Amino acid sequence: MDFRNVNLVWASVMAETLWRLGLETAVVCPGSRSAPLAIAFAQHPAIEAIPVLDERSAAFFALGLAKQSGKATALICSSGTAGANFFPAIIEARESRVPLLVLTGDRPPELRHCNAGQTIDQQKLYGSYPNAFFELALPSLASSMLAYVRQTARQAWEHTQYPVAGVVHLNCPFRDPLAPIAQPEAIALEQAFDAETFFATLQPVEPIAQASTASFQHPQWPQSDRGIIVAGVAQPRDPQRYCEAIAHLSKLTGFPILAEGLSPARNYLDVFPGLISTYDLMLRQPSLAKELAPELIIRIGETPTSKVLRQWLQKTQPLQWIVDVGDRNLDPLHLRTTHLRCSIEVFVEHLKQTPPAPDTYRQRWHQTEEQFRHSIDQTFITTETWIEGKVAWMLSQYLPVETPLFVANSMPVRNMEWFWKPGNSRVTPYVNRGANGIDGTLSTALGLAHRQAPSVLLTGDLALLHDTNGFLLLPKFQGHLTIVLINNHGGGIFETLPIAQFDPPFEEFFATPQAVDFAHLAATYTIEHQVMNTWDALADCLHSLPAAGVRLLEVRCDRKANAQWLKARWGAIAHDEAPL
Repeated sequence: MDFRNVNLVWASVMAETLWRLGLETAVVCPGSRSAPLAIAFAQHPAIEAIPVLDERSAAFFALGLAKQSGKATALICSSGTAGANFFPAIIEARESRVPLLVLTGDRPPELRHCNAGQTIDQQKLYGSYPNAFFELALPSLASSMLAYVRQTARQAWEHTQYPVAGVVHLNCPFRDPLAPIAQPEAIALEQAFDAETFFATLQPVEPIAQASTASFQHPQWPQSDRGIIVAGVAQPRDPQRYCEAIAHLSKLTGFPILAEGLSPARNYLDVFPGLISTYDLMLRQPSLAKELAPELIIRIGETPTSKVLRQWLQKTQPLQWIVDVGDRNLDPLHLRTTHLRCSIEVFVEHLKQTPPAPDTYRQRWHQTEEQFRHSIDQTFITTETWIEGKVAWMLSQYLPVETPLFVANSMPVRNMEWFWKPGNSRVTPYVNRGANGIDGTLSTALGLAHRQAPSVLLTGDLALLHDTNGFLLLPKFQGHLTIVLINNHGGGIFETLPIAQFDPPFEEFFATPQAVDFAHLAATYTIEHQVMNTWDALADCLHSLPAAGVRLLEVRCDRKANAQWLKARWGAIAHDEAPL
């Protein structure tokens, strides 16, 4: 507790309350109006306070920290547009159900709407995206008011987890003095303040359990052996248990498992009796797509990346059950869907089912998987040119066991979906698929890697350049991050879309080519930089990751040649020719 003045007593009650509830880290942006909060959190002996210059970067860094811990990170800034720069990360946190606690400093009411400097309307600044919004009262030393700020902080912390994980915004007005200038009445309070009694009822609030005990009714399964399980995008707290639950569901139902590239399922192959990873390629072949049409689908996790899979489901219109502990509608296809509001772990615990005998439908999936997987592997083994998809394929085989891997949006997530090879690496994939943006890519990856095992970021050049201010975090970063950069001088994903046929304006306004020299950029931030000249060199760099620091491995590709490579192979598959 800091008793130098009224504002610091107020702010230190906030910090101490949140720490006792479970707060571990606060990301603090510089600014005057939030000074009492910055001082209170920075001086708390048990809270790791990390200063970050750029508010947008700070917010995504906090998002990454919260993703890997499951607990809310405190995010602190001054008044004015500072808080507005948090907005992209707040949207992502809302959509991907990541807990964040945002504290914005603000002017007192008498200095709002009167042309006072650095002042905007911060009431419900983030609209409907937070789980809750609280406008705090002005600081006071009255015992009832200190109890009020304690209880409000408690309620805010709980709202970052319940009823679902998400964002809570606390708007915190302060009058002068903002600096720790002494005030006698605050100093006098120290002798009378009984901290142990005041904070006695505060206990840690655990992250929301993935295995919810919510009540639900299991569906009545139709009499059909044409069912599939789709393991979509997921970042479970316990990947081993999560995968075992999906495998058990497959055993009880007899349904094959189609595993998204961003699901941990592809990295726990020994858990599964069989795993389908090449479905996006299979379903591009019209005869196979028709032959494999399901009557029902059980989906675990979020919407899969594969557009081909989504279009196939839209066309075949199976019955669908989505197993997810959250409160969202996870069905953009609007199928005949029932949402089961529980975790997959609880779902299989309560499922009473007699395992069926092997059937031709499931066997057909597995036989086709073997053919397509063999074709992919042989293609990349013999490919010496720099094809983007081979980078994802290499990562799946050469990363150390249990490496945290953050994947940028656009082409990297699609290459993961198409080409990530199943295995037993226990690699943990992370991604910002709530809003699917490229903003905050580097900062989120650094947050995930901070104080964790050596980690990897797979990104394109535009996603990295969009967030180069994330490199300003390096003086405070602890751990290691290897950045695998696919530099194709522009937006490669647009080369695969119909707009690529219309140039101009395609090249300038969609591909947006950049000519940044990444060696110079790395030198600016004193980062190790290597251009990969051979696939063997990339394998060597991936096989053993450093313990500390950041390094940039640049893979130079031709986006137009890559798009033609994909187009040729998709065309061959569509005409019932070779799998790849």
